[in-house]
Amino acid sequence: MPDVRLFEEKKVRTYWDADLGTWFFSVIDVIEILTGSTIPKRYWSDLKKKLIKEGSQLYDKIVQLKFEAADGKKYSTDCLDTPNLLRLIQSIPSPKAEPFKQWLAKVGYERMQEIADPAQSLDRARENWQKLGRSEKWIQQRMTGQETRNKLTDYWKQSGVEKSDEFALPTNIIPQEWTGLTVKKHKDLKGLKSQNLRDHISEAELIFTALAELSTRQIAETEEAQGLQANAVASKRWSGCKERQKRAGKPNRKKRDYQREFLTSRKGEEKRQVT
Repeated sequence: MPDVRLFEEKKVRTYWDADLGTWFFSVIDVIEILTGSTIPKRYWSDLKKKLIKEGSQLYDKIVQLKFEAADGKKYSTDCLDTPNLLRLIQSIPSPKAEPFKQWLAKVGYERMQEIADPAQSLDRARENWQKLGRSEKWIQQRMTGQETRNKLTDYWKQSGVEKSDEFALPTNIIPQEWTGLTVKKHKDLKGLKSQNLRDHISEAELIFTALAELSTRQIAETEEAQGLQANAVASKRWSGCKERQKRAGKPNRKKRDYQREFLTSRKGEEKRQVT
């Protein structure tokens, strides 16, 4: 089960293998944290060559799992389980090595707690958002929106969109209908890299997103959409309310208005922070 954990507000993509009872961690994310490198992939590529040259068995322990990337799509990513990740950390000189080891131990302990009491995973998510400075109202909307998103992806799975990486197509269509932006471009607009977009949008954006995904699911269910293409069409049709607005004589909000309003508000916030 893919998950995201925070280390000092930095995202670490993880996977919990319930059958093995083991955590797997994205090596690239860990290297970025430990080294502060802006090109962790290159650092890891060079380190892998060094490990092979030295005859290290660590290279053989690498597992590739699919994680969501900055563009919203899922790609195969090098991962290591906890014992082998600790071995890797030993080969990376970093002042954050010891704090990160302690964090790994904490993640393992928390997982055991969550298995015993699933409600604790929600408490953990709330705690992470609080650390990011989010208000209780924002957190409630974020959790409500996630529930809406889960119901939509559940429908996609039931209707034949079996591969999780196929979710990227309808997922990108939905926000484009009201922002004019793909997930990747939206993240670029906000200056985000590997962070989860939904953790860095306003309360209003969370509401719009939840409304769009709720409408998409209702349309798909009504039309009994089956397969990727049919669900992609449903993802585009939720915005049909704009045509009803036109017939009612109401102004249609242009997609570029969202981008202009966001940039204006963002510059205002930066100006207030400087002053």
